[in-house]
Amino acid sequence: MSKSNNRIANRMNIIFFLSLLFSFFLIGKIFYLQNIEVETITKSTIEAVKNIEVESPRGNIYSDNGDLIVSTVVKYELRWDSKTPSSSIYSDNISDLSKELSAYFNTTQEYFLNHLKNARINNNRYLLIGKNLSIIDVNKIKSFPIFNQGIYKGGLIVKEHHTRQSHLGKVAERTIGYEKLLDGKYKRIGLEGAYSEYLSGKSGLRLMQKIADGQWKPMTVNYKRKPVPGYDVHTTIDTQIQDMVHHELLYQLEKYEADHGTMILMETKSGKVKAISNLGRTSEGKYYEKINYGIWESQEPGSTFKLMSLIAALEDGVVSPTDSVDTGNGVLKFYNEEVKDSNRRGYGIIPISRAFEVSSNTGIVKMIYDNYKDNPERFVDRLINMKINQKINVDIEGEGKPKIPHPSDKDWSGLSLPWMAFGYGVSMTPLQTLTFYNAVANNGEMVKPSFIKSIGAFGQEPVYKIDREVIMPSICSEETLKSVQLMLKNVVEKPWGTANNIYDENIKIAGKTGTSQTGYASDMTDYVSSFVGYFPADNPKYSAIVVINKPNKSKGYYGNSVAAPVFKKVAQKIITRIPIEIEISKKDILF
Repeated sequence: MSKSNNRIANRMNIIFFLSLLFSFFLIGKIFYLQNIEVETITKSTIEAVKNIEVESPRGNIYSDNGDLIVSTVVKYELRWDSKTPSSSIYSDNISDLSKELSAYFNTTQEYFLNHLKNARINNNRYLLIGKNLSIIDVNKIKSFPIFNQGIYKGGLIVKEHHTRQSHLGKVAERTIGYEKLLDGKYKRIGLEGAYSEYLSGKSGLRLMQKIADGQWKPMTVNYKRKPVPGYDVHTTIDTQIQDMVHHELLYQLEKYEADHGTMILMETKSGKVKAISNLGRTSEGKYYEKINYGIWESQEPGSTFKLMSLIAALEDGVVSPTDSVDTGNGVLKFYNEEVKDSNRRGYGIIPISRAFEVSSNTGIVKMIYDNYKDNPERFVDRLINMKINQKINVDIEGEGKPKIPHPSDKDWSGLSLPWMAFGYGVSMTPLQTLTFYNAVANNGEMVKPSFIKSIGAFGQEPVYKIDREVIMPSICSEETLKSVQLMLKNVVEKPWGTANNIYDENIKIAGKTGTSQTGYASDMTDYVSSFVGYFPADNPKYSAIVVINKPNKSKGYYGNSVAAPVFKKVAQKIITRIPIEIEISKKDILF
């Protein structure tokens, strides 16, 4: 073979060898990329980019008359990814952008220019531009230089935040809304908590990228799954009545320097709660919605329980309203304990009906003790039969548990029966007491109090509707009912009635006062003043209860002077809203 051919052959061998080496390199690189580097890149990418849940707007809460009580306010936060704009877009517009921002946020152009330039130098991908902005603010700022290039060229990031706004301020806050915790966060309570499942809606999904400091920025303008707003809740609350109840209760609490108080007002026939206020005193002497006392606080009702005792005795036929009872000198002794009347001289021998109307402790206790001492279980069973030992089970959490002692209880004693007769040793919440009195106003039918009417989306059929719920068709006989209805009227209308001080011929109120001493059988001297009843007495539209705890004793503590005036003032304001029916004969009509 010639030298020329040998050189060609050697070159071909070298080329083949180099090609073979290059092929091995390519194969190795492909293997590395497919099996090692791709796995690393994929894992990193998955961690850096993913779909993040986006909160949906909560539904609104409306009053019975259509007023907005609570709504979701949408606020926006604007941030800037300084790495997104190209060099030309950045250099041509950064001065104009800082000028627009400084004018809009009322600061110097130099401030924003330095702010934006430092972000660019430091590769800040999440620079705060502004927060708590309205949609009008956002749309205006989006028109500024650089930002008007959109998210992909300009780098402007728009984040949405939802906050709840109460249009009643702090009024009825415990029933409507939120409780502020020690860490500054909020816990949903009241209607917000009870119906959160409906109010919450369904969260959305949005593709986001993880950047510095654990922050996530939206990668797209659109949602992968759009958030679905929550349903609206339509309550039974009447904002006008709510305002009356709140301010009248507040006035009386301040006047008597009381520790706390509550007032609840409901429609007699439907059981719809039209207003509820719960106010507690701070160390500075101010009042706010501290605890939902009306639903939660189970305590000894005192004299307002005498209605339950009287109905039990009348139903069992052991007494009649005209029977007489000897109240003596106003003191009854049981073992080493005494039952006393507020009238220290006593009332002598009076009818059972009068004993109730003057709220004689000795008269009511003697009536119950004399007729049930040999069989106290009969009395207690009659009370249980009227379901006053059961919770109402309202939707709002935290209802206090009622207590009705029974002879089978381990702590039953010789004092249990007489003390129960005038409201001690038993416990009920204000709403539970009101529910019973409302049954008397409603011709015996006990209806469950309700706080909402319906739930649904705007302009659509409700997805959830509250129907009137009857707890008991009748708590007692018609005869008993008529007897106690007359006595409740006399409490206010008769000169001897304990609530005669709130008599108004234009309103016709029926009800019962209560003045209970906390720890009756002890040396404690704090009082609970209450009044519960309904109006107009002859054709009840509303029932209400007022309970004021621990008023300043030097200023007053009786139920008729502390609690009853709140009831009267609210009734006076409401009564003007109730249409008056006037019958007109044909001869009175002028043609």
